[in-house]
Amino acid sequence: MSERQEPGPPGLPPHAQLIQMGTASWVSAIVYSAAQMGIADHLATEPRSAGELAGPTRTHAPTLHRFMRTLASLGILTEQEAQRFALTPLGEALKADAPGSARATLIAMCGPAFWHSWEKLSYSLETGKTGFEKACGMPLFDYLAEHPDEAAYFSEAMVGFHGDEPPAVAAAYDFSDIDTVVDVGGATGNMLAAILSSHDRPHGVLFDRPHVVSEAPALLESSGVEDRVTVEAGDFFETVPPGGDAYVLSHVIHDWNEEQCLQILGNCRRAIKPDGRLLIVETVLPTGDTPHPGKLLDMVMLVLPGGQERTEAEYATLLGKAGFRLRRVVPTESAVSVVEAVPA
Repeated sequence: MSERQEPGPPGLPPHAQLIQMGTASWVSAIVYSAAQMGIADHLATEPRSAGELAGPTRTHAPTLHRFMRTLASLGILTEQEAQRFALTPLGEALKADAPGSARATLIAMCGPAFWHSWEKLSYSLETGKTGFEKACGMPLFDYLAEHPDEAAYFSEAMVGFHGDEPPAVAAAYDFSDIDTVVDVGGATGNMLAAILSSHDRPHGVLFDRPHVVSEAPALLESSGVEDRVTVEAGDFFETVPPGGDAYVLSHVIHDWNEEQCLQILGNCRRAIKPDGRLLIVETVLPTGDTPHPGKLLDMVMLVLPGGQERTEAEYATLLGKAGFRLRRVVPTESAVSVVEAVPA
């Protein structure tokens, strides 16, 4: 028999582990509220009491004190003399300008729209459809297009959430013999910039929706690769730029259902050179009982956009339906791998 990793802290009996899992939403709500009110930024320069913060945060001072001491119990704040609270190193990471975009991620992922979507998990399990659309009346990406403030937090969250992946992909996969890299659904160009910064030869084509790529030039310029990138706007469900040597799909395929994935992959198959490569950057799930964060992320994809994470075998099957052959999976130093496929 293989050893299995227990999911809870050592020493907790099974019933306590289950209860801890189930009540994790309490902590989520508390930390989300701290992020939303910007409490870390209010404490950035000096310790302050709940009475001093009640006005700026528009809260009830005695209740805010109870809230802040709870944050202290979670290690986010520390209580000092005269009931004043200060940031801990953990709390520092909650500031708006802190590396990793924790505040934006919490606001994006724990807000009402996503919260209500998780209330529809049973619906998703019964139908295979998204809880988000059931809760909000429209698909996730349509919703974000209509709510630009929430979309801005979501975009920042994605950069922070996947921030270590672009350099890890650029280091793990050899792009040195490639002339043109087409980043399909590449948003503002984080992945493409990392690839071009690490490899002198390729030219890049950044392709995404018009309102997304409009913000790309600033990032590409800050990375020093703007003169090696052509930015094109379009819809990958309709077409993708032709003639690339390598087509990168980073966190695209896991967002969509199989029919939609086959549309995207089919467009890439028609556009790619006969000797080209398709590079899918995603979490690749291990088989069996092996614990892996991608297995939880798989439920996120079910409930929110309606996509899924896959094992290597499941990627091989999907790619085969689209006219590709999976050649290998290249691991990286981050959570993602590069699934390399070629025209079949």
